[in-house]
Amino acid sequence: MDIRFDKVSYVYQPNSPFEHRALNNLSFSIESGSFVAIIGHTGSGKSTLLQHLNGLVQPTDGEVTIGPYQLKAGVKNKQLRELREKVGVVFQYPEHQLFEETVAKDIAFGPENFGVDQEEVQARVKDAAKATQLDNSLLDRSPFDLSGGQMRRVAISGVLAMNPEVLVLDEPTAGLDPSGQREIMEMFNRLHEEKQLTTILVTHSMEDALSYADHILILNHGEVYREGPPLDIFKQKEALEDVQLDVPEVIEFLSKVKEQHGVEIPYEGQTIAELAKELAEMVRGGRDHE
Repeated sequence: MDIRFDKVSYVYQPNSPFEHRALNNLSFSIESGSFVAIIGHTGSGKSTLLQHLNGLVQPTDGEVTIGPYQLKAGVKNKQLRELREKVGVVFQYPEHQLFEETVAKDIAFGPENFGVDQEEVQARVKDAAKATQLDNSLLDRSPFDLSGGQMRRVAISGVLAMNPEVLVLDEPTAGLDPSGQREIMEMFNRLHEEKQLTTILVTHSMEDALSYADHILILNHGEVYREGPPLDIFKQKEALEDVQLDVPEVIEFLSKVKEQHGVEIPYEGQTIAELAKELAEMVRGGRDHE
């Protein structure tokens, strides 16, 4: 589903001593089927933006359009239930929201509460477990007997069981070791492609934003600071530093290679190790021709 924010502002506790403008005249568009990373320092407005995507909050001013659904300032929306079926949100540490007796019951909780019939619920449970690579042997176990990584997959399965068209990921790798982070992000990327989802990732990891997103949105003080393709964004080192953001290590590496060796290596998703090997071969080739 296409998503559009049109001059959206959101104010917490208006007309009080604690008034805070979290979003300020925010306008941008997200194309259906795209993978967008939203980055910005703490307090930039990322979490408030996410809450608009499934109607947890409505704009103080402006309008949010998500497919056929609209959230307008001062207008009560009667389609929030339908919207929340279409927009799945994976919050930070989603495993903290598990509470049912078995894994299967936890995954089934959302669809059951939206009135999906039991036969369809059971099919969705199995499909969601398969999508997150949870073995069927775990479905009858208590989620609290599982490892932390498995618990997170159970919680994600519960979101996927709603068959969302938009998947919102709020720091989905928080608390995981590097191996677990890669596994989870690769899983989300695979789901994005297989299910043709519109995926929105809020992350502090510049590496994940570079590796998985096809578009990046930087927020600063509730406004769009920069947006564009990842490579274009991460070439703007000084602009990023001005809002306390880092350049991904691999982009920094390429920049130093160009500065020190006069060699420009095209970035096509390589790791630093792979780029270092390319550079060594280029240097060796140059020596062989001397």
